Amino acid sequence: MKALRSLVVLTSIFIASCSSGSTSTVQVDTTIAALDAATTSTIVAGSTMTSNETAVDPSTTAAKSVLSSFTAEVWADNWFSLYINGKLVGQDSVAITTEKSFNSDRITFTASYPFTIAMVTKDFKQNDTGLEYIGTDRQQMGDGGFVAQFTDTSTGKVVAYTNSSWRGLVVHQAPLNKSCEKSKTPDTECTSRISAEPADWSESSFNDASWPTASTYSKEQVGVKDGYNNISWSSNAQIIWTSDLEIDNTILWRYVVTE
Repeated sequence: MKALRSLVVLTSIFIASCSSGSTSTVQVDTTIAALDAATTSTIVAGSTMTSNETAVDPSTTAAKSVLSSFTAEVWADNWFSLYINGKLVGQDSVAITTEKSFNSDRITFTASYPFTIAMVTKDFKQNDTGLEYIGTDRQQMGDGGFVAQFTDTSTGKVVAYTNSSWRGLVVHQAPLNKSCEKSKTPDTECTSRISAEPADWSESSFNDASWPTASTYSKEQVGVKDGYNNISWSSNAQIIWTSDLEIDNTILWRYVVTE
């Protein structure tokens, strides 16, 4: 037997965006180990076997780690970021400070099954009062909501979508006293609850068993608009948030895709 060789596949990131929805491409850094037998066997994600290559036994780790390409489609009120196995692969193409940012986005990434989806979603708030349009006749609490689906591009199958099995942790909640919504001094009257993000929360190894599961909402309850209609949503994809659309402003989400 010849010695074990390691092949490192370096990756690149391509990002493009458009006005009503954007598309970005991310390939996750991956190291693939290939064995040398009597004939040379080289495995690279997406490569074509040649006559002098030997396929690796499907039960080996290398075979189980074959990369696939996926497309995430997301609509959020108002902003999101997306992590795969702890690595940031994309975020909302429109800044959360943009008024009425209801765009949709498409993000392409590579991963091997199983993989962990982790997301941050934020409803716009002007400050820690949890209110928006402070000091105007439009002063109010905002309301959140988001929907996402993930498609294996090699098969065209939607392998994950938001539903009540997703787990979410609220890290910014305000105003706790909703009666302050129309206050002339909300900075002093409105109260909030703000928590630090747990260490390594987006990693596959993180235990989210204590996190509550998502609540689902209708399009009418959330008031979907604009970029939502640019995506052909699976009938299984549901709009989710926590149990309170108004005061839960920043939420961490997790979901494991097993294939």
